[in-house]
Amino acid sequence: MHILRPVVETGYENLLLVRLLLEIRMPSIRKSSVSEGLTVEGILENWSKIKPVIMEDWSENRDALVDLFGKVRDEWMDKDLTTWIGANRFYPGIPDALKFASSRIYIVTTKQSRFADALLRELAGVTIPPDRIYGLGTGPKVEVLKQLQKKPELQGMTLHFVEDRLATLKNVIKEPELDGWNLYLGDWGYNTQKEREEAASIPRIQLLQLSDFSRKLK
Repeated sequence: MHILRPVVETGYENLLLVRLLLEIRMPSIRKSSVSEGLTVEGILENWSKIKPVIMEDWSENRDALVDLFGKVRDEWMDKDLTTWIGANRFYPGIPDALKFASSRIYIVTTKQSRFADALLRELAGVTIPPDRIYGLGTGPKVEVLKQLQKKPELQGMTLHFVEDRLATLKNVIKEPELDGWNLYLGDWGYNTQKEREEAASIPRIQLLQLSDFSRKLK
């Protein structure tokens, strides 16, 4: 799963990946039309095409899976917040970078906002105002960036967007309206060597190392 994590955009996709991996290993339970002969490399290369096929084969619904994923997480947090927090972690240096940043920070994530807020408060010791956390359900990241750059308080400021999914950054580049954003691919995040090499060939995108992240927030 760790190898395949870069393909996940939203948490519910983990459920699909686990089931698909089980079908690959256990022919007796196969119900999808794509699992036979499929490899990890094949999933990495073709997840965007595979996902709709297996969801149809399994009669799964995106909204229902999102709700299920969130419901299980809510129940875990309500029952034992300590173990839920303990199952997560920030990369080294990120909490301090957020705590001591002089820049105005917005969180744009595919996690549901309440989970992002809980992790920031409980694990990183950072409080970000709720109106600066854009989570699942607030729209695609491209649209959130458009909203942010129109905010009166951000006029005249230099805008930076740090992301670990190359596909998201490429979507930003497609939007002329977002030409004012400085774009960074965090090379410590869930991306592959191939994606980092591709990002390095795109003039608009800068590769950002973890050690440089805190300096960007000063």
